[in-house]
Amino acid sequence: MFKMTPWSYRRLQTEAKSTVDMLSDSVFDQFDSTFILKTELPKLKYDATLEVPLSAFELDAESETQHDKLILTCSKMSNALTRALTDRITALSFTLPEETTWSPASQRPKGDLRGNLLVSLATDPANVSRTVDHGPSAENKQEAAAFRKFWGDKSELRRFKDGSILESVVWSLKDASVSVVEQIILYILGKHLGGKVAEQAKLSGDAFAQLVTAGRIQGQSGVAPFLPIMNAFSAMEKDIRDLEDLPLQLRHLRAADPQLRYTSVEPPLPGHSPASVVLQFEGSGRWPDDLCAIQRTKIAFLLRIAELLVKAKSEYTARVGLENQSQPAQNQAFIDVTAPGGFTFRIRIYHDREVTLFERQLKDSTLDAASRESAAASLALYKCEFVQSPLHSQVLQTLSTRFLALSPSIRLMKRWFASHLLAPHFAPELIELLVIRTFLQPQPWPVPSTATTGFIRTLSWISRWDWRHVPLIVDFSTTFSNNPTEVADSTSKGMKTEDLERLQTRFEAWRRIDPAMNRVVLFAATNLDEEGTTWTDKSKPEKVVAARLTALAKAATQAARADDDRLLKHINGDDAKEQAALTPESLFSANFSEYDIVININPKHTLKPSKKRKSGVQFKNLEIQQSARKEPATTPLPQLFAKELLDIYGEAVLWFWDPETLDKIAGLWNPVVTGQRSWKIKAGWNSEPIRKKSSGEEKGKDVDIRVNKAAVMNEIKRLGGDLIKDIEVKA
Repeated sequence: MFKMTPWSYRRLQTEAKSTVDMLSDSVFDQFDSTFILKTELPKLKYDATLEVPLSAFELDAESETQHDKLILTCSKMSNALTRALTDRITALSFTLPEETTWSPASQRPKGDLRGNLLVSLATDPANVSRTVDHGPSAENKQEAAAFRKFWGDKSELRRFKDGSILESVVWSLKDASVSVVEQIILYILGKHLGGKVAEQAKLSGDAFAQLVTAGRIQGQSGVAPFLPIMNAFSAMEKDIRDLEDLPLQLRHLRAADPQLRYTSVEPPLPGHSPASVVLQFEGSGRWPDDLCAIQRTKIAFLLRIAELLVKAKSEYTARVGLENQSQPAQNQAFIDVTAPGGFTFRIRIYHDREVTLFERQLKDSTLDAASRESAAASLALYKCEFVQSPLHSQVLQTLSTRFLALSPSIRLMKRWFASHLLAPHFAPELIELLVIRTFLQPQPWPVPSTATTGFIRTLSWISRWDWRHVPLIVDFSTTFSNNPTEVADSTSKGMKTEDLERLQTRFEAWRRIDPAMNRVVLFAATNLDEEGTTWTDKSKPEKVVAARLTALAKAATQAARADDDRLLKHINGDDAKEQAALTPESLFSANFSEYDIVININPKHTLKPSKKRKSGVQFKNLEIQQSARKEPATTPLPQLFAKELLDIYGEAVLWFWDPETLDKIAGLWNPVVTGQRSWKIKAGWNSEPIRKKSSGEEKGKDVDIRVNKAAVMNEIKRLGGDLIKDIEVKA
């Protein structure tokens, strides 16, 4: 071990500890993570990298001991950075350029130092943005002098609230573009290794966080942008609980929306789309025992809540709305409550008796097939909206405060799904589960500390995920410490081997029932949801969309690995064939050449900001009034148009769009309708007859049909009207 440096030995210790932890896992199989998966990839393992040209160290290139001097310089840098960054980092690794080779018959070649030194850092999100470092007490003369010598002018004596007087170092958060870590590194390099080293050093990290609002964790938790709506939600819950004349006491008011679990792509602002909330009253035997009557009772409750709330607090606006009118047994009404700050909440009432009544319908042998299918669909929707969604939101609220990088990582992943037009095919909860798995089961790496690390690791896992034969199973066992009763039974004991085997058996049963994966393509289960199909039932997504997701994830992962290779070449001074660096935007650009239909939406109707578009608000006071308006945002016209296309042509065309911009709607023809098939009434899509070669034995049987593409395009143009700028159709 005579060649081993202090930093490489510390890395060996870290890897050994990680391996022991993985092999000690009694539930999940960690063989691949331990022995197969390549872990030494900068973008997957580390959160930031520091590049320093070797020429900046001003070593004597002609000296035969230049390599030894470089190692000593690196040791000095390692000691300085470790001491300065303290608990802000969890790992520090140095990578030196590869040594050149020469013939044994000749002397070692001498020349200038080429290449760069690469320093890789893994950070601790809880401490990385701390602005004050406490040193020794002023009474401890020797340690205080050493502290002042190390920090120089940055060290200052400060008195704190507890009366202690300590040597301290204070950093600034005013400039959001320069993180605390970067300030520390550049200052320490300049003081202890020379100004030239600090000037030429280049720190990079968390490059993708800029793609989402407040994505970079800079002196705050990842949930900070959502605090206004969460405070409004808490105030509304208190005000509803304080209502005195309600027929029943309120039991729970729970969030069931991405905006209330810190995972919507953009933090909600006043005038946002309503955030779903589930309200449950205390149990009572006075509820009716009929599904339709229960819905009418709910409407009466909502009307009463709206009346009492507005009467008690005039700042609120409350309106009752209707839904699912074609399904009288499903939830029929909701109430939109707009708080004084402009945040809107859509409240639905949860009554646990409905599950029993739906299950009783399914057991009724006299029920016809259509009614049984409707009851099964209603039960699945009920469990999803009123049971699983609130539990999922509760888990995410806890996890997002525990893992500071989780919220921005999920938002970044949703942005990626949207930019590649995949978001309409995946439930938001499913995308969230993919990222949560990266944080709860991060092996072989530690828990991600930045949005970029969490995003790239999730893409890497998706690219390796064989969803045809492997289910997605997320273990929430350690999520709650002081958890509510509803979740305690499922999580406090922890997931055991038999639990994992039970979920695996359920997955295999689905594959036997549905081998062609026409109904369930992805299987996603947790401690709280052992069904595994809550977010993926009814071909959401379809096989072709899941395959597209895998292909895009593989391409993104390969691009990240290629960028790591480029970085290593740059370290070795190989700039002749250097490729362009990976840019954040390159992974978020959709390729429309593979689609059969591309509908370009008129720019004035899209959500994409345009430089040419002038704001309708010209004065600050009007802008403030507009931002604080109590009216919730209406559904954008292109989104309504996309949903109508899905309803009308969903069997003939597979539609894709980006809900964040709504500037294009792309489509793929269903191969079933583009080929010839036997003629029938009500095919479900505009068709044209094709006469096939026939012997003439059976008159009228010699006609097939196929989709009439030109007619469908004309129908879409007429349906869209001014919304459509133009339509591109692949020949």
